[in-house]
Amino acid sequence: MAKVRLDISIILVMYILLDAFFIACGMGVPVFNIIFGFYIGRYIVRRASINTRSFTEIYRKTTLYALITSAATFIGMLLIWTPKALLLTNPETNYEKVGVPMILFDPKASFVAWLFLMIFIAPFLQLLTTIFSSFFAIQAKYIKARKGEE
Repeated sequence: MAKVRLDISIILVMYILLDAFFIACGMGVPVFNIIFGFYIGRYIVRRASINTRSFTEIYRKTTLYALITSAATFIGMLLIWTPKALLLTNPETNYEKVGVPMILFDPKASFVAWLFLMIFIAPFLQLLTTIFSSFFAIQAKYIKARKGEE
C-alpha cells in the first residue's frame, strides 16, 4: 500500500476544520484542542522529517508548525469570546448572569479571568502539549537513528 503525501495547504485546511470541530465539541472551551495537541505533535515530527534528516531542521519545522496550530486555536477563541468581551464596555452588565464560571470572588474579575484563560492560556497550553509530544517523537527518531549507526 502506497503512502499518500498531502500538500501542506490541504493539511492546514483539514486541521482548521478539526480545530473548529473540537472547539465546538468543547462548547467554546478548547479542552479537546489541548488534548489533540499531543497527536498533532507526533504528526508534525513525521511530516517534518519526510524531506530532511537534520535534527535542527526538524526542530525548526516542528516549532513553526506548532505555532501555526496554536495560532489557529487563538483565532478561533478570539472569534468566539470577543462578543462576550464586549460586555466589559457596558457599565450596566450583571457579570453574575453572563454565563461563565465564577472562578474568583468578584464576578467581574472572574469574567475577565475566564476570558484571559480562554483566549490566551488555552492556545498556549495547546502549544505546550504539541511541543511536548513532538519532543518525545524527535527523541524516538534520534534513538532509532543512533541504533542504525551502531
